[in-house]
Amino acid sequence: MLKDLTASSLTQFHDEMLATAGWPSSQPLAERPGAWLWIEANHRYNTLLWNEEDKARRTDVGPSEIAACKRLIDQYNQKRNDAVEAIDEAILSALEDCQPESGARLNSETAGAMIDRLSILSLKIFHMREQTQRVDAGPEHIAKCSEKLQRLIIQRQDLGACFNQLLADAQEGRAYFKVYRQFKMYNDPTLNPYLYGTRQRAVAGGVAT
Repeated sequence: MLKDLTASSLTQFHDEMLATAGWPSSQPLAERPGAWLWIEANHRYNTLLWNEEDKARRTDVGPSEIAACKRLIDQYNQKRNDAVEAIDEAILSALEDCQPESGARLNSETAGAMIDRLSILSLKIFHMREQTQRVDAGPEHIAKCSEKLQRLIIQRQDLGACFNQLLADAQEGRAYFKVYRQFKMYNDPTLNPYLYGTRQRAVAGGVAT
């Protein structure tokens, strides 16, 4: 699996998904092996997040619609992070025979987190390129967006090189990483005081009556 998992294959996959009609609302195109199932899920939820974040900034709709967007953003963000953890688990499973050498460096950023960032950069590139092609925008806007597009492309290339290096080093025992759980407390009704506090107040109110 790891020989097919490169920055080039990832960015090509991300770009192809963004160019696919009906995606990300449509179902996955096909069953994918190993980490690729979760790479698609991560990219899907990043894209859904992007769309909802845009909607949440609208000023021509009521508070209830904005609140609905915010709840979807929370849901998609949780699923995006769940996918990152699953990516790391799949990659580490493929690396289980590659034991770190004595003195190997611990990479603070996991492979899954880097794939997540590559997905987001692909989204930025896709949408910034759209801005450079607008016929209703002036030349100054087009020029600024064209400059930003080139910077984003360089950022993705640099991150891709770092990703390739991490996997190469991990396979040779020179580096390793761990699965880091996100523990999004705001989504957990047992950890968010505004959620469990509401239940406690409701129970107390019920007892009082």
